[in-house]
Amino acid sequence: MMKVKTNTLQEGCILSKDVYSKTNRPILLAKTIIDQEKKRILNAFLIKEVSVERTMIDGKKFSPKEIIDAEETDTSLRLSKFITSYLHVVQQFKRLFKGWQAGASFDIIEVRKIYIPLLEQALSDEKDIFHLHHYSTKDDYFYHHAISVGLISGYIAKKLGFEMGNIVQVSLGGCLSDVGMAKVPKGILEKDIPLSFEEYNEIKKHPIYGFKMLEKSSSLKKEVKIAVLQHHERLDGSGYPGGEKEDRIHIYSKIVAVADVYHAMISERTYRSKQSPYRVWEMIRHDDFGKFDLKVIKALATGVVQIVIGSNVKLSNGTTGEVLYINNTYPTRPTIKLKNNELLDLEKNRSIFIEQII
Repeated sequence: MMKVKTNTLQEGCILSKDVYSKTNRPILLAKTIIDQEKKRILNAFLIKEVSVERTMIDGKKFSPKEIIDAEETDTSLRLSKFITSYLHVVQQFKRLFKGWQAGASFDIIEVRKIYIPLLEQALSDEKDIFHLHHYSTKDDYFYHHAISVGLISGYIAKKLGFEMGNIVQVSLGGCLSDVGMAKVPKGILEKDIPLSFEEYNEIKKHPIYGFKMLEKSSSLKKEVKIAVLQHHERLDGSGYPGGEKEDRIHIYSKIVAVADVYHAMISERTYRSKQSPYRVWEMIRHDDFGKFDLKVIKALATGVVQIVIGSNVKLSNGTTGEVLYINNTYPTRPTIKLKNNELLDLEKNRSIFIEQII
C-alpha cells in the first residue's frame, strides 16, 4: 500500500486504511472502492492524503505521479501480491465467461491455467482468502463470486483433511458452480430491478445448464460436475433443482453450498448490502440449521472466526474494543472490553455483533 494525495486518485482505487476527519468514526472504510461520489466526500471533508492499494479494482496497477509514503511491510507486500493476482484472475474469468455467453465452447484447460496458480497461492497463506469479499463490486460481483467460492471451497476441503488432488477438484467445483449462468438470457442477468417469478425460475435452471456444459469435459471428475448440479440443494430437501436430501447430496456439493451462500451474503450485490462475516456465519450455523452440513460449517468457522484473546475489533454499533474472553461454544460472540473499560458480553447482547478485526 502507499499514501498519496487525494487529488491523484482515480476511479477504481482501493483504500487500504480507514479515512478519518475530525470524528471518532471513519468517513470512509478501508477497502472502499473510489468513485466520483467518494471523491466528493473526501473533498467535502478536506482530506488531502489517503492510503491506497497499489492495484486498482480492475487488476491494473495504480501509478500516481507522486507517492508520499510507500508504507510497505513484508506482510503488506505479500498481501498486495495476492490481491493483484486475485483481481487479475477475476478479470480473466470474466473474459472466459463472456465467451461462453457468446457461444464459445467450455475448455477446462483454460480455466485451470488461470485459476490453479491462484488457488496454490491462496492455500499457502489461507487467512487472505477471507479478506477478498472487500474487493467485490456490484458490477463485477458474479466474477468475484466465482473465484472466491472456489477458493473458500478449497479452504474448507483442506480443513476437512482432503488430499491435494481432491482439494483442487472441490475448488474447481466451487469456481464453476455458476458457470450455467452463461446460458441464462443476458437480459435477466443484467436486470437492476427485482426479477419476476418466471425470471427467477429461469435463474434456478443454471445448475442444470452448468452440468450440461461440463458433462463432456473428460478431464473433470464426475464429482465436480455433481457439485455444480447440486450446489443449491439443501439437506432438508428444500433446495433445487432436484429437491435432494442429505444422503443423496455429494460432499463436494455440501462444501460448495456453504461457500456459495457465505460469500454471497458477505458481498455487495445489486439488491442487497454486504453483511458482517461473523453475523453471516451465525445465520448459516443457527438460522439455517438443518440445511447445511455441520462439519462443513465448522470447517468454515476456522477461517471466518480469526479471533484470539487480545484482538481489537469493530462492532456493529460503531464502537471498538479488545477481545477479553472467548466462549468456544459461541466463537463469534466473545466478551469485549470497550474503550471506556466496560465489558460487553456479545452472547447476552445478541443485537450487536463483530463487524471486523482491526
